[in-house]
Amino acid sequence: MARRTKAEAEATREALLSAAEEVFFDNGVARTSLEQIARHAGLTRGAVYWHFKNKADLFRAMLDRIRMPFEELVAENGATDASPLETVRLGIQLSLLRLEQPRHRRVLAILVHRCEFFGDIDPLAMQNEMADEACGALADYFACAARLGHLRDDLSPVIAAELMQAMLGGLFHDWLRNHERFSLVAKGRELVDTQLALMRRA
Repeated sequence: MARRTKAEAEATREALLSAAEEVFFDNGVARTSLEQIARHAGLTRGAVYWHFKNKADLFRAMLDRIRMPFEELVAENGATDASPLETVRLGIQLSLLRLEQPRHRRVLAILVHRCEFFGDIDPLAMQNEMADEACGALADYFACAARLGHLRDDLSPVIAAELMQAMLGGLFHDWLRNHERFSLVAKGRELVDTQLALMRRA
């Protein structure tokens, strides 16, 4: 019985997060109330407060569902035995595949385009946190590549990571504005392969 109750509670939490995605996307974060989210999920506002302290807590939980720590992507892709630069390539490929999924695209569109600074919700700080996390992971792999002699001598690991992060950020924002213009995966693979080739020691 306890297991069933726990499963039901988790199902309720997931339903609220999915409802929040849809209502935030339609209305924007500031103009969405917890009451609206509860109604959209077919639940009461009390159910929302059982699982989340406030709207900011719910918003962060929604973001956490689509967070992709680079080390997890590497492990999932089976790239743990690959060279550092190949590991970067494979990890980014998997992240691009994830980003093209409707949930990831919708949540990130909310964060970038439909979320104003509101109460405890600071969308720029959240975007910076995610970007810094990704850039730090990339820098670690580029540092390993440099130690192995795989990276160009005139390119520091930090600059290599910042170049890759800047390219991916620009690509992502171009795609997010109109995701039907091009395939993020296809264009991303082309650009990443080209950039890694330019970074690699001849």
